[in-house]
Amino acid sequence: MPENSFNENIIKGKMRRAREKRGLLSGGTPADMHAVQGSGPANRHGMPKLPVGQREVPNWPVLDLGIVPNIPIDQWTLKVEGEVKHPYTLTWKDFTAMPQVKDTSDFHCVTSWSRMDNEWEGVRFRTLAEKAGLKPSAQYVYITGHDGYSTNLKLQECLDDDVLVVHHWNGIPLPREHGGPARMITPRKYAWKGSKWIKEIFFLDREQLGFWELRGYSNSAEPWFDDRYS
Repeated sequence: MPENSFNENIIKGKMRRAREKRGLLSGGTPADMHAVQGSGPANRHGMPKLPVGQREVPNWPVLDLGIVPNIPIDQWTLKVEGEVKHPYTLTWKDFTAMPQVKDTSDFHCVTSWSRMDNEWEGVRFRTLAEKAGLKPSAQYVYITGHDGYSTNLKLQECLDDDVLVVHHWNGIPLPREHGGPARMITPRKYAWKGSKWIKEIFFLDREQLGFWELRGYSNSAEPWFDDRYS
């Protein structure tokens, strides 16, 4: 879908905030790294507190760029290609027939809210990568959504056990407004690194920046480092 279908007011507002905040939020060692070890999902790094600058919310706020695709299950596909030996395209039947996992993790939005202990069900990103047979040249990942969105990650960041393409959340099918029928989640990163309405996964030999990464947002996106803007 062409980029000019997005809500330009939303985009301009977020770009303005990125310009204003650039350089004000430094990285470095997370404030809680030396705190007493706590329990919780692996994405908390064993820490008992929220990442700096975040507040916990009981609901799941809806954020998008003004486009909410309606993708019938019988028309849904996920394409995997690039620096791989066996590019492929999954139908919904193919996707749900792959090894499924359940995992609990947190969801950190760059707009300063976090929803804790979400129960997800889906396919590990690592499983999708293994099916494709990565070439040694595959070092980066570029992901697109059916809404025209894109984001990027280093390959190694995608291979954690809790990076999933999910179709269920807290026991129900993933709601359309949150990226259903399927989206990517990246619990150790801010949530913009996981594409809603996921459509394509490209394995690349060089880095290609995504939508927000090109517009002033951090390329590394580490919540525990308050790493929001470039």
